[in-house]
Amino acid sequence: MGQKANPIGNRLGIIRGWDSNWYGNRKDYASKLIEDHKIRTYLSARINKGGIAKIVIERTLGKLIVTIHTSKPGIIIGKGGGEVDRIKEELKKLTGKEDVQINILEIRRPELDATIVGDTIARQIENRINFKRATKMAIASTLRMGAEGIKVKLSGRLGGSEIARSEEFKQGRTPLHTFRMDIDYANVFAQTVYGKIGIKVWICKGEVLGKRELNPNFVGGKSDLSDRRDRGGDDRGGDRRDRGDRRDDRRGGGDRGGRDNRGGGGRR
Repeated sequence: MGQKANPIGNRLGIIRGWDSNWYGNRKDYASKLIEDHKIRTYLSARINKGGIAKIVIERTLGKLIVTIHTSKPGIIIGKGGGEVDRIKEELKKLTGKEDVQINILEIRRPELDATIVGDTIARQIENRINFKRATKMAIASTLRMGAEGIKVKLSGRLGGSEIARSEEFKQGRTPLHTFRMDIDYANVFAQTVYGKIGIKVWICKGEVLGKRELNPNFVGGKSDLSDRRDRGGDDRGGDRRDRGDRRDDRRGGGDRGGRDNRGGGGRR
C-alpha cells in the first residue's frame, strides 16, 4: 500500500491539509474542480522559473484566494509589485471572477520541499548535467538541512541511452507506511531532446507526535522540523544505557557470581 498510494493523499486529515479549501454541492463541484486545475496549470506555466512548491486555493462568499508557496518570491512579485497585479488581472479573465486575491508565502528552506528539489534536478538534467551528479548533489543538500531521509527515482532514457530504464538513489529512511511520518512527495518531468525523464522525490522530515495544524498555509514551528522526534534523545538513549549497564553487570559476574557462591568453591 505504501508503495502504490500517493504519500500526500495517504496522510490527508492526519498530518496534511488539503490544497483546495471550499465547499461544492452536486451542481457546482465539477466546475470548481476544473477551475482549480486550470488555475494551477496556468500559474505553473506562467511562472515556470518562480520556484513554485504548491498553490493553495480557497473560496469564501464569492471571493477567490490563491496562495502561492515559492522559494523565489521576488520573481513573482516583480518590481514594485507590478507582476502580481498582472497575474491577478489574468486570473480574473481566466475564472471570470472580479474578487481575486493573491498571497505569496516564501519557503525558507527549499531543500526540504520535494517539488523544488525535483524541479532543481529536472532543470539540471535539461541543461545536460549528468543525472547522477545532479541527484547526489540534491540529496546531500537535503540531508544537510536536517531531513531524516530522501529517496529519488528517475525513469526514462537516462544519459541519452537507447533503452529506457529506472534508477533509484536513497539515503536515510523513508517509511511510507507510517502515517505520522511527515513525508513530502513530488513527481516532476525533465523535457530533454531525447524524451521526457520522470523524477519522483520522497523527503522524510521526521515524526509528527502531537496535533498538527492542517491548514496548508500554516507557516510556523510545526510546519518545519521542530515537531519531529529527536531520534537520539533522552528516552532511547536512556534505554540503551540501561541495557548496557545490565550487560556490564552480567559480564562482571553479578548473576554468575551468585550461582558460584552458592556452589561454595567459586568457578571451577
